[in-house]
Amino acid sequence: MYADLLFTGGPVLTPEGRTATAVAVTGDRVSAVGRDEVHDLAGPRTEVVDLAGRLLLPGFQDAHVHPVPAGLELTQCDLTGARTADETVAAVRAYAEAHPEREWITGGGWSMEAFEGGTPTKELLDAVVPDRPVYLPNRDHHGAWVNSRALRLAGVTRRTADPADGRIERDGSGEPSGTLQEGAMQLVGRLTPPVTPADRLTALLHAQHRLHALGITAWQDALVGDFLGMDDPSDAYLAAARDGSLTARVVGALWWDRERGPEQIPELVEKRAAFGHGRFRAGSVKLMLDGIAETGTAALLEPYLDRCGCATANRGTSFIDAGQLPKYVTELDALGFQCHFHALGDRAVRDALDAIGAARAANGPSDTRPHLAHLQVVHPDDVPRFARLGATANIQPLWAAHEPQLDELTIPFLGAERAAWQYPFGALLRSGATLAAGSDWPVSSPDPLRGIHVAVNRVAPDAGHGRVFLPGERLGLSQALTAYTAGSAYVNHLDDTGRIRVGALADLVVLDRDPFEGPPEAIARTRVAQTYVGGARVYAAD
Repeated sequence: MYADLLFTGGPVLTPEGRTATAVAVTGDRVSAVGRDEVHDLAGPRTEVVDLAGRLLLPGFQDAHVHPVPAGLELTQCDLTGARTADETVAAVRAYAEAHPEREWITGGGWSMEAFEGGTPTKELLDAVVPDRPVYLPNRDHHGAWVNSRALRLAGVTRRTADPADGRIERDGSGEPSGTLQEGAMQLVGRLTPPVTPADRLTALLHAQHRLHALGITAWQDALVGDFLGMDDPSDAYLAAARDGSLTARVVGALWWDRERGPEQIPELVEKRAAFGHGRFRAGSVKLMLDGIAETGTAALLEPYLDRCGCATANRGTSFIDAGQLPKYVTELDALGFQCHFHALGDRAVRDALDAIGAARAANGPSDTRPHLAHLQVVHPDDVPRFARLGATANIQPLWAAHEPQLDELTIPFLGAERAAWQYPFGALLRSGATLAAGSDWPVSSPDPLRGIHVAVNRVAPDAGHGRVFLPGERLGLSQALTAYTAGSAYVNHLDDTGRIRVGALADLVVLDRDPFEGPPEAIARTRVAQTYVGGARVYAAD
């Protein structure tokens, strides 16, 4: 039988290396991998792709991403390109002037390092949008910037108490200054205009196109549910799965409502059954254990430091009671759910591993494949526990480089010892842990090749030969590629993907070069030429 699709002129990245030069695809699966002998499968109707020395590899998979909010932000006030306070304010002004019909100014993506202390003020927004409320989450989506009109509409004053899971930033007189952290975001966010199902579907398809253009063929949506004003994207996924416009393979991580307890588990079981359709299924549960280090809400074993280097009383925030977490995880594991943890601080990481250990002790071995995302600070004692417990380290490599948000808003408040425990990719791999990789888009760029660049170099893609961040934690190029392919396929339970081998689904990417042939410093210059899902081309560069 002749192949439907034939790639020739390799190299081809397989589990054995880059010795193969040709791959045949029949239907939606790989039917042959080899060298010149594969050419015999070319028939009169076979589409032949000449790689011309460009690398063919498995499709990238993003193990932690938020495509629908990202797609929505791209159509609103998108601040991701602004680097300074002036640029950010100018972008808000330009958007507001271009959209006088908008009742609210919404969007987001501003960088904390653009503002002193990472907390912009309401006065900056009042100067450019005095007549309409403004609500703009930051790049990390753990804080929001609002103007005076938004605060008045929400009734937030100096007398408003901080919510249990958040903080209202205040000026010297106690007045709300314009930044709302974590759960306090909802004080204003709940008032923003609702997003329609049609808007969510459009956002999903817009995001899917961008992800395919970056070689991403599958992902895990890290928040399927309602949280801090972000709408549940499940209706968009189901609509796209039913009409065939969902070309990616998607796993949804159902949101664990941190205000509730185990009584929500039957609802999660119902959602898992209802959401399985076509290329979308929802067999994972997202448990957000803590916040982020920049705002002092990542949960730490020991206190944060102040600007003078002295210990404070703050150890961060645990959004889920650590005493109850093992019970929740044990019950979810027994029901066959995967647990997907948001864990930045070392206390959150330890709490997650303890909960997984409790589930293993109670339920025995299972194939639920729990994974911990972000892993900014990991105590050295906990590094070997990942492999022992079968917990995958879900890394966001792009964050593991010197940049102002890390150097100015995080490291001084961790201290030298804990700063050396950040993003320990190399140590985790050496200990035997499985690595998966993701972007957390729209928090940071969804481009896997930029993430791979940082994983290999520990230097930001645009920093040239900048200062290396913890060089002992660098990965090799093959190891970083494996995290973004086979590693993420593993946590997604997509075992027929992630590797190029006979019988695997033909989810494939053609790069514009072979990055193994160039210097590591050039990895981020690599681009995607073509992307295939199940043998069907879903993206081709112009």
